[in-house]
Amino acid sequence: MAKSNKVTTENQVNIKTITLGDFTWVDIIQPTKEAAKYLAEHYGFNPLDIEDALSPRQVSKIEEYPEYLFVIFHLSVFEKARRVSSRKQWSAFVGPNYLVTIRPPEFKVAGELFQECETNVETREQYLSQGSGYLLYQIFDWTIDQYFKVLDKILGLMEDIEEGVFREDVEVASPLSSLRRDIIDQRQVMFPTRALLVELEPKLKQYSKIDLTLYFSDLMDHVNKVCNTLDEYKEVIEVFKDSDYLLSSYRSNRAIRAIAILLAIGLPFLVVAGIHLILPGDLGKGSLQTFVGFLLIIVALIGATLYFLRRRHLI
Repeated sequence: MAKSNKVTTENQVNIKTITLGDFTWVDIIQPTKEAAKYLAEHYGFNPLDIEDALSPRQVSKIEEYPEYLFVIFHLSVFEKARRVSSRKQWSAFVGPNYLVTIRPPEFKVAGELFQECETNVETREQYLSQGSGYLLYQIFDWTIDQYFKVLDKILGLMEDIEEGVFREDVEVASPLSSLRRDIIDQRQVMFPTRALLVELEPKLKQYSKIDLTLYFSDLMDHVNKVCNTLDEYKEVIEVFKDSDYLLSSYRSNRAIRAIAILLAIGLPFLVVAGIHLILPGDLGKGSLQTFVGFLLIIVALIGATLYFLRRRHLI
């Protein structure tokens, strides 16, 4: 019997479906109670899994059942306005003739792949004809490939901070702290994802018509490269943090040292001039001129001291 190449799409609130032959991909965006009702009516999923899929705060995990797999992942989404990344959750139900993805709107990679399958016959045939395990792998592959753009953005921010760390006229403490937090968040997403993929690979074999070993090997190479890059970024940003702290401390100490020297020079003259100014009778005669003279001497000494300290790069 020839395989049907008919494609259907459905729009129900935030639910999209695309079907090729007997295989269906259901893509649920920003899940709601209507989405939970849809899953309960059309699939025999565990109600606790549906609840976890709709809850925005769950840990990454894999639940294996005789009929399907339920997986929760996290992804990192870069926010241009704040110039930091935020962590988002998405999940998938993997069955013998279906894949249900439940994702936030920010997970645009899955949406792009879904649209590509809708509009391109060859892409649809390639991705949907090999089973849900292969399709889930392709979602991961597209996601990791797009993730390198996030790494490039982080690298650009690091280069800007590196230039500012060693300049006295640039304040980098705030952007440095934000970027450091961003890298930590990225690591909290990617490292659990790497461990989850290792566990997921053997479980997907029964849901794929082709051997995924080589595909996952290539995917893991990319994931390892991402994790290693994040490790390098973390080490570099820690060096920047320590350097900025040391340089800031040095500049503060230098300013305090200069103020202490100036006070040590000026205070004795000010004390003597003040005493002379308040002396009564003849002892205070001509005190204004004396006070001005003292001030001129103080200014001259302070100027000479500043010149000396500047020449020696002490301030």
